[in-house]
Amino acid sequence: MSHARSEYEDFKRIAPDAYDVVLALGQLAAKAGLDKQLLELIKLRASQINGCAFCVQHHVLLSERIGVPVDKLHLVAVWREAPIFSARERAALAWAEALTLLPGGVSEEVYSEAAREFSETELTYLTSAVASINVWNRFGAAYRWTPARRPVTANAAAS
Repeated sequence: MSHARSEYEDFKRIAPDAYDVVLALGQLAAKAGLDKQLLELIKLRASQINGCAFCVQHHVLLSERIGVPVDKLHLVAVWREAPIFSARERAALAWAEALTLLPGGVSEEVYSEAAREFSETELTYLTSAVASINVWNRFGAAYRWTPARRPVTANAAAS
């Protein structure tokens, strides 16, 4: 893969109104009370599907900061085969995948599973979170934004 076509900071500078709208959309689900760790898992999964290296790295680092178990981060790509995920997380991940891979629509099975685990309001805000990360992925993948570097810790620096 070649170098970035532009960077995340360029987007903020070039189109601050678009940046603000996408950022605000992405914050709604957490403001509505959905679990932040669950939201990070669905954002990470959608970013993996969409091939957005910037967003994958961003959501891995953010997930680590808010305490998402490392095993979940390593297994989110194969969540169906990993018993570590709760029924609610599985429903959210299936919903995120269905909305990210939209050509086939959302099956009755995926919708029913999501509706069992989330209230009507929660599912609406979960949908807004999936929509938002897919928008971010479109920008990040199109412009090949450079993923953030992992901050160097004191222990890593001493090694």
